[in-house]
Amino acid sequence: MTYFNLKTKPCPFCAEVIQARAMKCRFCGEFLNTAKARALEAEAQTQGDSPSDEHRLLEVGVMFAGRPSLFGMMSTMIKGLIMLVIVWLIIKFPIENMINNHFGLSFSEELALTIGRYREMAGWAFGGIVIFGILYRAFYLKMIYYEVSADRIEWSRGILDRRVDNLDMFRVIDLKLRRSIIDCIFGIGTVALVTTDKSDPEFVFEKVRHCRELYDIIKRASLEADRRTGVVHLE
Repeated sequence: MTYFNLKTKPCPFCAEVIQARAMKCRFCGEFLNTAKARALEAEAQTQGDSPSDEHRLLEVGVMFAGRPSLFGMMSTMIKGLIMLVIVWLIIKFPIENMINNHFGLSFSEELALTIGRYREMAGWAFGGIVIFGILYRAFYLKMIYYEVSADRIEWSRGILDRRVDNLDMFRVIDLKLRRSIIDCIFGIGTVALVTTDKSDPEFVFEKVRHCRELYDIIKRASLEADRRTGVVHLE
């Protein structure tokens, strides 16, 4: 989990907030290394235009970035461990002999060997599925990436089908921090957002580190975004 402090500035042409080292505005497409751009910047400085009043949070740039922690898979790991123990019991103990002894059934030696062979194959197959499921879940979690700035939340996810979406900060209505006992032990937590976005009415930062800091960042940024845009959320 990392934090950034990237310098930003308003574009001299369209006034949108961009990276301070940008050579071209990504909003209006104007080049920023021309004489005209430098003249506009000098004029803005002479007039005392400063983004500090209206864009105090925007100057910070990316305020939070990170991925879900693998410690969030603890419950999955425990369940997987229990299933692997069951797999070991299936492979280790000859169930066909137990059936013969307790139910009075008499299997021929050839049939008993066939049942034992299929029992071991089923055990190994089930164990492989369990291990694959755990590894897939871990890989899927590490492919999720969150990035929070003052005006939006952006996240990417997917293994084969990679998708990137974003959520405007002024759409955040409410947020909650959830931490179980296991989460507290490993220093992780889940931050859930209630939003007015139609595609993501409930957005969740799943099992991230520094969850309390993330909660405070989003709370301050959403209030500031509401103030800038004049948005009022009605209950």
